[in-house]
Amino acid sequence: MPNGQLLSDFFSGNCFTAYNYFGAHPETRDGVDGWVYRVWAPSAWRVQLVGELNGWNGDAAEMNRITQNGIYEYFSPDSWEGMMYRYRVFQRDGQVTFRSDPYAFRSQLRPENASITCSLSGYTFHDKDWITGRSRNFDLPMNIYEVHLGSWQMRPFTDPSRPHLGWHSYTEIADNLIAYLKENHYTHVEFMPLAEHPFDGSWGYMISGFFSVTSRYGTPQQLMELIDRLHQNGIGVIMDYVPIHFVPDGFALANFDGTHLYEYTAWDIAYSEWGSCNFDFGKNEVRSFLQSAAHFWLDYFHVDGLRVDAVSNAIYWMGNSDRGVNMGGITFLRNLNIGIHERCPSVMMIAEDSSSYPKVTGDPKDDGLGFDYKWDLGWMNDTLKYFAHATYNRKNLHHMLTFSMYYFYSERFLMPFSHDEVVHGKGTIVNKLFGSYEEKFSQARLLYAYMYTHPGKKLNFMGNELGQLREWDEHRECDWSLLTYPQHQGFHRYIQRLNELYTSLKPLYSGEYNPACFRWTEADNLDAGTYSYLRMDGDTIVGFVMNTFGTDYPCYRFAMPFPVTDIREILSSDDPIYGGYGVVNSGPIVCTDTPHNGLGYSFTVHVAAFGAHIFTMTRVPEKEEEPVPAALEEEAFLSGSEPA
Repeated sequence: MPNGQLLSDFFSGNCFTAYNYFGAHPETRDGVDGWVYRVWAPSAWRVQLVGELNGWNGDAAEMNRITQNGIYEYFSPDSWEGMMYRYRVFQRDGQVTFRSDPYAFRSQLRPENASITCSLSGYTFHDKDWITGRSRNFDLPMNIYEVHLGSWQMRPFTDPSRPHLGWHSYTEIADNLIAYLKENHYTHVEFMPLAEHPFDGSWGYMISGFFSVTSRYGTPQQLMELIDRLHQNGIGVIMDYVPIHFVPDGFALANFDGTHLYEYTAWDIAYSEWGSCNFDFGKNEVRSFLQSAAHFWLDYFHVDGLRVDAVSNAIYWMGNSDRGVNMGGITFLRNLNIGIHERCPSVMMIAEDSSSYPKVTGDPKDDGLGFDYKWDLGWMNDTLKYFAHATYNRKNLHHMLTFSMYYFYSERFLMPFSHDEVVHGKGTIVNKLFGSYEEKFSQARLLYAYMYTHPGKKLNFMGNELGQLREWDEHRECDWSLLTYPQHQGFHRYIQRLNELYTSLKPLYSGEYNPACFRWTEADNLDAGTYSYLRMDGDTIVGFVMNTFGTDYPCYRFAMPFPVTDIREILSSDDPIYGGYGVVNSGPIVCTDTPHNGLGYSFTVHVAAFGAHIFTMTRVPEKEEEPVPAALEEEAFLSGSEPA
């Protein structure tokens, strides 16, 4: 795109590739090789380039103001790849600040913060077949493993004050991560933010460099190699993208040119609940910056989807519906999704949204926001709250587990148990559940069977599959040693089997957003705490029953709306190989025309205390009644009797 058009788009809020113009780029001018630097600072009095090229003396590198709307440029034949630099910004009030480049592709490892010149060439992807064949997975399984790259697996280190000694690089982690994802039947990995951030404890959600691949784990080219290898092994990559706020640190975007260039001016909306600066979505240039920050990961790194953080804080002022809709935020989200889908039709846009704002996954032509999926945080909260209660209280909470299906078809939902649920004193998934140690694991198996048979895509945070009892800490790796304990080993084997079933059984993913493919067969048995439902793909049926009470039901009758055959239990959460007590329906199961729950057919199975059982079966076409001959119909009509 010619620079004139790019700049026109940038200042009108329609740019998605600002990173190709702003920042530091290798360039040849009049036969001389060098680097060109560009920065937008409209209210600055002067801007200088300082760095290793001039001994950090900006007087030798005065940048030229090349446009009336505040773009500064400097061409340096003395720069080199890997050189540290900053911008020296002279503010109108007389203050002088040193700023990192908002569009830098690399940065120093924290606590240092200089930008580093970096060309993103030099790596050739080999994932053409993957990119050509990928889709947004609407009728395909999507089983996401959420990962904090620094703490999934770590090298041994003994100094807790220097956790970076334990970090693997992007390329070092590849072999183990790919092997683990494949053997555990995950279709996608979701990386918590990999843009540069100064504080480890923010986990990447307090960003200082939106185009800068975090130096914690290596170079941009090493990240490209990791993603390329994941693609070559059939694994998609989702990246967390954080367009709501940014760090208030003095070297970053806050008060960049002496004014609130990127953030709101009004004090009551300038800062988020986390103490960070809120982006001003009403400014065209800010929207162009953020749109470009999203497209950057898709363009250069071949990322397959973006999980957009804290969407409710863009929809409503300060994330509070009582304060009203932020139309600037709505415009940003809608245009972001339209623009990404136009440029990358097979890339997924996923909203982490806790609000009840309508049509988050709706078509923008119908006033929707245009996301492909929305996290179902209501389902997550209701489900975990239900299982935290003692069994004797659950009768009054029964419909907390059925409520999700009342609203499920209003959006395309994704079912998450994310990192947010296992930190800050909330307890791990297993520890949230009521009961003794053994009862917690029985119910954890039940909980995950419910999750994986419920319609909607799946996301599970690292360590959850181990039955981890310690809350996640970014300074420690997952508790892999738990796999030496039988209960945890069985639980891990169980999650692995659930993942396999979800990704291989078509009724569990095909048509999941079609209400005709789901049916409750028991939803109101408050006294027994049992639930059952069907997932359907044509004549192929998956049946599921769960018992949330600690009472064994040896003769549970599973109601059916139609006859089925070839009934086979393919998973019992009470199977001893998973840590259960041995209730398994291994014998033949026969469906009869015995009515139950108002339905015409049923079969009987043994349902364990805190048990979950999954069955496959085939629908049998019901016999159609033979048509009554017309002569008999006429005779019956004349005689006033029923046809024979």
